[in-house]
Amino acid sequence: MDVPHTMSHCFAMESSKGRGKGKRQHLSVVVDDDASVRESLPDLLRQFGFAARAFSSAREFLSSGCVDEASCLILDIAMPDMSGPELQQELKRSGREIPIIFITGQKDEDIRSQVLKQGAAGFLLKPFSDAALFAAIRTALRASKVMPLGS
Repeated sequence: MDVPHTMSHCFAMESSKGRGKGKRQHLSVVVDDDASVRESLPDLLRQFGFAARAFSSAREFLSSGCVDEASCLILDIAMPDMSGPELQQELKRSGREIPIIFITGQKDEDIRSQVLKQGAAGFLLKPFSDAALFAAIRTALRASKVMPLGS
C-alpha cells in the first residue's frame, strides 16, 4: 500500500521531568491488538524515560510516519492481518533495522526460536514484569548501538 509523503507526525518529545533540555528521547513503539496493552505499556515506558506511541496493528504502524523515528519496537506475535513476525520481515525487506522485542501470551518455542534467529532483540511472555521489559529495552538499544537515556 502506498502511503502519501507527508510531514511525519510522529516525534519524540522530552517529558515534563526535564531530562536534559533539547535532548530527544528514544521512541519506543508498542504494536499490539490488545487495547489494554496499548493503554498500559506506553505509560510504563514513559515512566522509564522513553517517549512512547502505540498502534493497534502492523499496518497502522507502517502508515503512521513513525517507522523512521522508532528506536525500539515492542511487538505482539499474533495480530490479525499482519503478524509480528510478518512485520519483522517487512521491515527487513525495506532496509529498516529497528530493535524488536516480541511479546506474546502463548508459549511457543518454535516461534521464539524463529524470531530470535531472524534478529529479534528479545522475547517476553505475557505477563512480564516491569523490570524484565526495561532490561529487554536496554539490551535491545545497546545491541543496536542506540544507547538509552541514563546509560
